[in-house]
Amino acid sequence: MKAIRILILDDSVVFRSQIRAALEGIQDIEVVATVASGRIALKKLQEGPVDLVISDLEMPEMTGIEFLQELKKLSLSPKVIVFSSFSTHGAEITMEALRLGASDFVPKPNGENLGNSYHYPGDNVSNEPKDKIRALLLDKIFGLFNVTPGTSAGVKLNQVPVSVVPKSIEESWDTFSPKVIVIGSSTGGPNALEAIFSKIKAPFSCPILITQHMPPLFTAILAKRLESVSQIPSAEAQHNEPLQSNRIYVAPGDYHMRLTHAQSGIQITLDKNAHEHSVRPAVNPLFVSAAKIFGRACLGIVLTGMGEDGKIGAQEIKKMGGKVMIQNKESCVVFGMPGAVFLAGAYDKVGDPQTISETLINLVALKKRM
Repeated sequence: MKAIRILILDDSVVFRSQIRAALEGIQDIEVVATVASGRIALKKLQEGPVDLVISDLEMPEMTGIEFLQELKKLSLSPKVIVFSSFSTHGAEITMEALRLGASDFVPKPNGENLGNSYHYPGDNVSNEPKDKIRALLLDKIFGLFNVTPGTSAGVKLNQVPVSVVPKSIEESWDTFSPKVIVIGSSTGGPNALEAIFSKIKAPFSCPILITQHMPPLFTAILAKRLESVSQIPSAEAQHNEPLQSNRIYVAPGDYHMRLTHAQSGIQITLDKNAHEHSVRPAVNPLFVSAAKIFGRACLGIVLTGMGEDGKIGAQEIKKMGGKVMIQNKESCVVFGMPGAVFLAGAYDKVGDPQTISETLINLVALKKRM
């Protein structure tokens, strides 16, 4: 495999130099250009191949959002990682960037957000800016291109067939009536979730709980967006909140979300237990707790994302008699999480977001008839 060719776009000469310094000398990565404006970046992209653009969002002349819009108009398709600030405004424009095609985002390190409670992958490394940026970026870069770092041959992280064939018998879903739906997602997840829930306009007869790998602020904005596209009441989950049907609960950034029994019924609990797979919230705590409580009536869905979070939870759902769906490789930004579930054999059905949406609608309609 050839080196991943990267263009750095930032109006700050300091950040351009820090990002370049963070990435130079890394095997399998080549920084082909650093530019201060989106217009220059677009020109560079038309002159030669670029695999990845690392872009700031808030820039004069052409914002990161406008840059992404121009990429679409010109039919240019490099992957894009954007730098986001830790603020409500920063989170909102980052979510818009993801909707416009950005693959992922990282928090822009500065004096304000380095003290935030969100876990940074670089927390255990040097405080030198280039080292912090390297720690933030490298896993995301190699994950997006599905290669093991330091291997010029491009060793694949997951040796999964391009087309993964569903193994379940479709008729078995006709008698399946879930009492809870739990969803796990990471890189590419917000767009996949929006695609799924924008097709669902009827009330849900069971609760839906979502763990999306995201920091604080971002999860609240995601919940608000899902409510706007689906008309299903959606919000960040609250500690000790009772579980209700026709509700979407999103795990708040920096909190694991679980289901527990209480005297009044089943409720949601939030905690700051140790990070799992280097993230909090993690998918496994939700899936494992839902499987224990709902057993055969639990439906787990694993969407696009890096790593293996959700595999143990999917195995637990299967062990307790529930069902698991995974997003297909072709529609994933990264087939890491669903790929890990596939390799473990802990799934019943595979599909793109439209197929997943149609399956959920059919299950809701079936429960209404029953």
